[in-house]
Amino acid sequence: MLQPKRTKFRKMHKGRIHGLAKGGSDLNFGSYGLKAT
Repeated sequence: MLQPKRTKFRKMHKGRIHGLAKGGSDLNFGSYGLKAT
């Protein structure tokens, strides 16, 4: 997916939910993935 150069929420681009950007249905991150989706 395309990522904007500047975002209002910088926490999304720290690599914490890196897999979520590619496949939101994949719960790779356990409880955090469940919460995010």
